[in-house]
Formats: sequence, structure tokens, C-alpha cells
Amino acid sequence: MTILKRRGPAHSALARDIGVAIVTGRIPTGSTLPGEVEIAEQRGMSRSVVREALRMLSAKGLVVSKPKAGTRVRERLEWNLLDPELLAWMFEGEPPAGFVTSLFQLRLIVEPAAAELAAVKRDTRQLSRMGAALEAMGEHGLHTEQGRAADQQFHNIILEATGNELLISLSGSIGAAVRWTTLYKHRSAKLPRDSMPEHRHLFAAIAEADAAAARAATIVLVEQAREDTERALAR
Repeated sequence: MTILKRRGPAHSALARDIGVAIVTGRIPTGSTLPGEVEIAEQRGMSRSVVREALRMLSAKGLVVSKPKAGTRVRERLEWNLLDPELLAWMFEGEPPAGFVTSLFQLRLIVEPAAAELAAVKRDTRQLSRMGAALEAMGEHGLHTEQGRAADQQFHNIILEATGNELLISLSGSIGAAVRWTTLYKHRSAKLPRDSMPEHRHLFAAIAEADAAAARAATIVLVEQAREDTERALAR
């Protein structure tokens, strides 16, 4: 396993390190990880830290630990692919084209309907927060961390404005998908198209309580993001 730069608490950094190696295929499915003692010695950390990292990976469906059998990497279909951290790890390297396609299919199923609902159910405070996020996106640009955070917030508020607790529960996953595909696009030598006009059209439709226009604007926005991401993947 390759040692990556640590971020945050030791167990979180270790979980990220191993998690990235699993989702990018450097540690293949079906393989058995080294034991807790061996990992602890390799990384210069305590067994309790290793144990906690493995618990995190297990909660995401990436590994399963059994007495005497050790810790095995589970098959991809058993992974919690909507976990926001796991989505982030996918984009640490080159995400599989099929995964990116599935991600945008999910967005096209969820987000247009959510925008349509938000257009008729949003309140003035949600609309104000959405407008502030839009302004921050325009000010900082989506090539910056601040701009991407504002973009994620913009999409999260739309889900919140639906008033549907099940849709709201998807905000972490949808927000992560927005954030990491945007970051991935901006890694490319050729910058993606400016999506601010499409975001403004969506905001205007929601502000005007025009459900049909909100749905249509979302489809245009997500399709543009899909095309730019696939173009970046091809390069």
C-alpha cells in the first residue's frame, strides 16, 4: 500500500490512504489486507488507530473483517458508492468511465425533479441563501475551493428547499458529486465551459416559482457538466 499525505486524525488519514488504494484498484477486490499488527508497524502507529480506520472502511462497505480470516476487500457491488468520502476517493485518480456515467445518470434522475419541487416550495430564506451562494460562485470562480464550496451549497439548498426528507438525505452524495466532478474538470489543461449562466437560469426559474423552467434548466446544467467531465476523462 502506498503511503499518502496524511490529513486530519491519524485513523481518518489511514482510512483515506487505504480507501483510495481500494477504489482506484491498487488494492484489488477479493484481496486480504495485512493484519493490524503489520499495518501498525508499517505506518508507525498504534493498533487502535489501525482498528478504527478499518472500522471506517467497513462502514463504507469496502472491507469485511472476520476472526482468523483477516480483513478482505469486498466486491464493488457491496461498496456504499453514495458515501461522500468514497466519492471523493474515486476522483483521487482516474475514475472509471462507467462510474462517471452512472453518477450523472443519478443526478439527472434526482436533480431536475428536486429543482421542480423546490421552485414551488422554497421559502424566502432559502432563496436568499441560494442567491448568496450564486454570488460567491461568481466572485471566486469554480476553479477555486471557495467557489466549489459555494456551488455545493447552492445544490444542497435546492434539495433542502424540496421539503422532502428523503431527497434532503441525498444532499451529501449529490453535493460531493457536484464538488468532485467540478474539481476533476478543472484539472484538465483545457478549462471546462463557464456554467455560471446555466446556474443563473436555474436560480431565476426557482425565484419565479416556474417549476417547468427549473426542471429544464437543471437538465441543461447537468448535461453540460457531464459532457465536460467526459471530455476531461478522454484527455
